[in-house]
Amino acid sequence: MAELTYPKKVTIGDITVRDGYQHEEKYIPAEAKVWMLEQSILAGFKHLEVTNFGNPKGMPQFKDAEEVFKAVRKSKLVKDLLPGVKLTAVTIREKAIERAIEAHNEGWGPDRILVMVSTSESHHRKNSGLSLADYWKMCEEWIPKAREAGMKVNGTVSTIWGCPIEGPTKMEKAVEFAQRWFDIGATDVEHADHDGSASPDRVYRYYSMLMDHFGDPQKHIVHFHTTRGWGLANVLAALQAGMTNYEASLGGIGGQPANFVDGVPVSGTGSYYYRDPSLTGLVSTEDLVVMMDEMGIDTGLDVDKVLELGRMNERIVGRRLRSEAIKNGRIPKSLSGR
Repeated sequence: MAELTYPKKVTIGDITVRDGYQHEEKYIPAEAKVWMLEQSILAGFKHLEVTNFGNPKGMPQFKDAEEVFKAVRKSKLVKDLLPGVKLTAVTIREKAIERAIEAHNEGWGPDRILVMVSTSESHHRKNSGLSLADYWKMCEEWIPKAREAGMKVNGTVSTIWGCPIEGPTKMEKAVEFAQRWFDIGATDVEHADHDGSASPDRVYRYYSMLMDHFGDPQKHIVHFHTTRGWGLANVLAALQAGMTNYEASLGGIGGQPANFVDGVPVSGTGSYYYRDPSLTGLVSTEDLVVMMDEMGIDTGLDVDKVLELGRMNERIVGRRLRSEAIKNGRIPKSLSGR
């Protein structure tokens, strides 16, 4: 009898505190962010996005970037585990990269920074304020500086399966962009479905193309939104193509930076791409971890603790989120036969 083939061990990075909270229209206190990061490390996560080093005028959710990073670095709860954890800051532009290098040199900054291109020119310009040509030029100058300072660099490729502004995009372009990231010094590449427009057949095709080009999945990260409910189907398609690194957020929150925080209109990245902010977001970490556990995939995570974190995250943001697993729990091992 034929069986599904997929990797039996994967890495899951949690990006709730950055990508998840950037989408919230209420400010999440620094203490809550620190608590969430500490508990995520205790649950076994080795890759966490902490904050965005961009201008807090446009994204006041991250006005506490320094406070949060310093608190995690000083945390007695996780100090023994921190050497094995990568803490990431998003750094879209030069000033943010410069700030990350200074913070790293001072001993409290990120282990890894994230820079980002979209295969869609208009989406890229909206995200970064630069043309693609100018952005690549900037990265060619700044990635070596970040590497010299001792940081890892993630190059993200977005709008692989479509753009919310321009519509369809060419997947081949994304493979070329991934190669370009490595050519200029990135240490890993994230492949992002920006707005939930990827379908499982094209996901399988893209990651198969990627594996044909690169061979080894280790330096590649899978990032899906689940706007239309296909997130976990896309994860399964990526697993079947052989991918071993994934990202998700608790409760499936996240997406475009909020343009309204604590009652105050802010710039964010301009008007929203979606009709209903409560129906956008990433694949739910809880559902992803429970599904993989049921499939016999080793995630290295404490599944029950991840579900506890999901329940607490609902209290932090103040509403019911999009995890099915925290409503219904795991399948008892006596029932699943595992």
